[in-house]
Amino acid sequence: MYKIYPEKRYNETLDLLKKFVAPNDIILDLGVRNPFTKVMEENNYKIINTKGEDLDYHYHDLRNIDATFVTALEILEHLVNPMEVLRNLPGDKLLATIPMRLWFAPAYRSKIDPRDVHYHEFEDWQFDMLLEKAGWKIIHRHKWTHGSNKIGIRPILRKITPRYYAVYAERISDFKFK
Repeated sequence: MYKIYPEKRYNETLDLLKKFVAPNDIILDLGVRNPFTKVMEENNYKIINTKGEDLDYHYHDLRNIDATFVTALEILEHLVNPMEVLRNLPGDKLLATIPMRLWFAPAYRSKIDPRDVHYHEFEDWQFDMLLEKAGWKIIHRHKWTHGSNKIGIRPILRKITPRYYAVYAERISDFKFK
């Protein structure tokens, strides 16, 4: 078992996958291969990743991927238009995680890569509304705190304020690709 960040986040996410992914599901993991892809594969999940294409422009291509389950793990906040991505996902099951908007921290913007920004800093209710409007019914919600071992006021606030929000949702059957 993992203990600290990002390991705490990995454990929380892995526990949710174990709860909702069926053994025969093929997972489309939005985004390029990353360290958590390896964790999923080590736990015998069948993973397909997107190739790094800009999903704001190429969301229609998602329809052509043969997957029964989708993971959108901390990627939707990086999209200008996550609604179209959510509407065009293959399969009928979704596990999505986001870092939640925090009142004591500014919106994320990388100092190294100008493309690495959060266009959206969601609160849980906003993310729920986005999913429901995109045709998903939320089945399960889960929040957890950051796993940082740093010292200071912000790290203390992060230990007591939920930082991550996960939603397992199923597509509303008559909503696909409207």
